Amino acid sequence: MEILRLAQQSKFDTVTIPLPSSKSESNRVLIIDALTNGTNKISNLAEARDTQTMISLLKKNPPVYDVLDAGTTMRFLTAFAAVTQQNKVMTGTDRMCQRPIGILVDALREIGAEIHYLNAEGYPPLAIHGLKTQTNHQVKIRGDVSSQYISAMLMIAPLLPNGLELELEGKVGSQTYIEMTLDLMAQFGITYTWKENKIKIAHQEYKPTSFAVESDWSGASYWFSLLACAEDGTFFLEGLKENSLQGDSKIVAIMDQLGIKSTFKNGGVLLQKKEVTGLTKWDFTHCPDLAQTVAVTCAILGQNTIFTGVESLRIKETDRIHALQQELAKFNAEFKEIETDVFQVIPSVTMPHQVQIHTYEDHRMAMAFMPLATKTEVLFEDPSVVNKSYPSFWKHCNLAGISTEKLA
Repeated sequence: MEILRLAQQSKFDTVTIPLPSSKSESNRVLIIDALTNGTNKISNLAEARDTQTMISLLKKNPPVYDVLDAGTTMRFLTAFAAVTQQNKVMTGTDRMCQRPIGILVDALREIGAEIHYLNAEGYPPLAIHGLKTQTNHQVKIRGDVSSQYISAMLMIAPLLPNGLELELEGKVGSQTYIEMTLDLMAQFGITYTWKENKIKIAHQEYKPTSFAVESDWSGASYWFSLLACAEDGTFFLEGLKENSLQGDSKIVAIMDQLGIKSTFKNGGVLLQKKEVTGLTKWDFTHCPDLAQTVAVTCAILGQNTIFTGVESLRIKETDRIHALQQELAKFNAEFKEIETDVFQVIPSVTMPHQVQIHTYEDHRMAMAFMPLATKTEVLFEDPSVVNKSYPSFWKHCNLAGISTEKLA
């Protein structure tokens, strides 16, 4: 097993981090581009493995779409294959085939797609045989499981002969990702209405355009956390916009309470340390990918913070709630469920001389626990998991001044 050691480091100079491009934006514009037969000028696509997998599958167009561990790629390509009348088998890693897709398949079947499960009902692998006739233009879909199901349906909606009226049932999670999808579609000429819980998109054509992908706010969150936990330093994160489409830009407001001042300037954001005012509670419904990062930060900074809106963490690359509980315990902190789906960080009171983090084949488990290096030596199992979204992450740690060493 590969292990990477991070030496303890708590003081940093002024460091510029060339952040990776947004995986979320990249994967959406790639689908939109494919739906317009590649007539757009797309730049600054993400280096993330998920995005590179999407690029490769769209380019090679094999009979089997093996998405590896890329959940977004699985869901978006399922809808894409259906609306473009393709016969495809959708599959991925063992973990990918344990992640549910039934809600999306049901919605696609309702509008006329022919899709069959090849193993367990509701889970990949599955076989797609196109969408020859639209049988319905009104579909209800749960809003509290995964916004990716909703985004997948929205992006194919303009190509449907009768358009689509999507009714979101119940609580809507990760709403900012739905808004991102619609905003990106609008930049490619699509009009829509969203009133209360109904999104309506008429049959229309995407219009070719030029689009540059923004840097990744999820990737930025780890540097906010590192500086919050550090004794001293200043970071400049390149390529971020103040008025971002990405929901994870909420990290600015969260970290403002955890001791980070953010100033947008010169095509990025400057991070400086300031007084910690305290984070008592945060609802992660619309930014669940920040939960691990913030939990670790709070545990290190001594914040007894209440977390809500983290239900979707159970069906990510791993059960992230369980993983957080296991790994926080290694430095005497807790992520305690105090009532159903409500959790509290119980911060660490004593820090071991060394902590070894199991990463659960989950890129965010590795990156979220990196700031622990401000307090102790940290060993990371399977550090290459970061390639899923941020392949240059450990190099950027070196750039910031953190010493790394491969032990196995």
